[in-house]
Amino acid sequence: MLPLATAVASAAGIDEIFVTASRAPQTVQSLAGNAFALDSDTLTNTAHQHIQQALIKVPGVSMHRNDGMEYLPAIRSPVLSGAGACGSYLMAEDGIPLRPAGFCNVNELFESHTEQAARIEVIRGPANVMYGSNALHGVINVLTPEVAEDVASLSVETGPNAYKRLKLTVGNEQHLLAITGLSSDSFRDESGVDQQKLTYKNRFIVNDVVVTSALSAVNLNQETAGYISGTDVYKDKALAATNPNPEAYRDARAVRVWSRIEKQMDGASWIVTPYMRYSKMDFLQHFLPGTPLEQNGQSSVGVQSLYKMAEADYTLSMGLDAEVTNGWLKQTQENPTVGSAFLVGTIPQGKHYDYEVKATQLAPFVQVDWAPTDAATVSAGVRYERMSYDYDNLMVDGRTREDGTTCGFGGCRYTRPADSRDDFSNWSPFVGGLINVSPQVQLFANLAEGFRAPQAVELYRLQRAQQIADLDSEKLRSLEVGTRGGFDALSYELTLYTMQKDNVIFRDSDFFNVSNGKTSHKGLELALRYQFNPQWDVSWAGSLARHQYENSDLSSDIEIAGNDVDTAPKQFGVVDLGWQPSASSRYALEWVYTGAYFTDPENEHRYDGHDLLNLRAHWAINEQLKLSARLLNALDTRYAERADYSSFGGDRYFPGAPRSLYVSLNIAW
Repeated sequence: MLPLATAVASAAGIDEIFVTASRAPQTVQSLAGNAFALDSDTLTNTAHQHIQQALIKVPGVSMHRNDGMEYLPAIRSPVLSGAGACGSYLMAEDGIPLRPAGFCNVNELFESHTEQAARIEVIRGPANVMYGSNALHGVINVLTPEVAEDVASLSVETGPNAYKRLKLTVGNEQHLLAITGLSSDSFRDESGVDQQKLTYKNRFIVNDVVVTSALSAVNLNQETAGYISGTDVYKDKALAATNPNPEAYRDARAVRVWSRIEKQMDGASWIVTPYMRYSKMDFLQHFLPGTPLEQNGQSSVGVQSLYKMAEADYTLSMGLDAEVTNGWLKQTQENPTVGSAFLVGTIPQGKHYDYEVKATQLAPFVQVDWAPTDAATVSAGVRYERMSYDYDNLMVDGRTREDGTTCGFGGCRYTRPADSRDDFSNWSPFVGGLINVSPQVQLFANLAEGFRAPQAVELYRLQRAQQIADLDSEKLRSLEVGTRGGFDALSYELTLYTMQKDNVIFRDSDFFNVSNGKTSHKGLELALRYQFNPQWDVSWAGSLARHQYENSDLSSDIEIAGNDVDTAPKQFGVVDLGWQPSASSRYALEWVYTGAYFTDPENEHRYDGHDLLNLRAHWAINEQLKLSARLLNALDTRYAERADYSSFGGDRYFPGAPRSLYVSLNIAW
């Protein structure tokens, strides 16, 4: 069998095993909150080149692609694009966050080996106490294959624009090696991607202690295409293929090492996971005047711990997470600024920023799950987290040139604050409950508060006259109610939520980083799968949501309270229709829809949305050979992966790719 859409059934199936919510395997039946997973069959059949192509199958998740491997995330939120907005989401691999808490990157999922993932689990909203800062709007956890049995496979794939991808997996009961290599040009001029990923895992048992260790390494070299500007310009085939920023690039590399040490005892268990991370990135900021080069990096060590004790009617979970990070950032402009006298006078050639930040994170947590009856469970817990930054400016303080001389027009654009230490302490409570109405129907509800401490770039990468960023942690209060279950041919999960977010960090009209924004978020999410008969099935992952500003002024003199947050479509989702005429073949039609959305806070400009059709086919030639094909954007629709509006550039777009056919051959031995 080659099921295309088992993810929806898995998410709604009460007996499905879920790992992310508690860091240990448990059934969805025991979770007082939403749970959705893309399983290995879904990921294999989707064969995503970009993580967005897989995550569109998750209700409440709306990834907007930029160029190459870039994207902007949204989980029960609008697409967030500020310098530190990526701190609203926790992206992890095997439960280890891809980046330290205060040093996120908006594109960091390209550092995860999603192409070889066994499973991707998603929690929408601040669902429990296992995750703190950076899990404000949700968690995406990429689970790599377990070391379990003999496996050997090779996949080769080709497509338009010199697209080539190779995937190799070999392993046995002790070792696993997975390698992915990608090289591709783009349908847009002078752009393309080369990327290599490696995952190695081993597993051994000593005196009933199970030790699983892993090494992950990623390298990315990307020639980036920028926005094209002009109202509806993405509809012009020739202009959509142009690249106004042929000089732009992104080079990134990352390494992670971890070991998970597990011990089972009578009625109890403990898990300790020490880890180390390193990442470095060079990124030409082609969208800024003077096109400065940003270079950033981090090295970090940490440990996660979990002790779990189970009695007849309750389970106690408690642990401590700790992390130490050395992070750094430089911004340098090689050539003189070109443009108006103001830009030339305020944006000097040379170094703009050069700083280091030492950060520590310490977070104890505890949660109790109590089952007063066989049909009901009540969960409650709390997490305390302290985040400390020790910032060291390696340049002259203030808004001067690199040599300390002043710029015209009142000072340089970029401001370097003086050395400082900043601490943020936050509590994250959670209470939830679930009721098993019948073996097929379950009700759940929870109240939670999430938070995120300010990111280092929000505190220390200042502009204009701002000398200190006096920021508070963002806070989000969430109420969620839902139902899930399954009958003979139908499985489903339906969730409603309302959230209020305070202390939203943004850049105001004076170019100051401030934290006095407020937004509200309400929505309905549905995942279902229906099996008509052994040959035909349909699945739907859909979202209906409203995200609004609750504060008045953001960046202009226009009142925005009550307006929709920009880049927040009210409806989006995907419908899959599958036909499996035999055990050796499967065909699927996928409809991806994105509703209209405003592209500015004033709600004066908008993108009309789009609908895409994709076709996928899989044939098992024999037990060793499988052939697959996928036709993306089958109707050759002219659309925008991302639409945006800026006061200086007008309507801007990342155009979507035209109709594209990809073919792959998988060999197993």
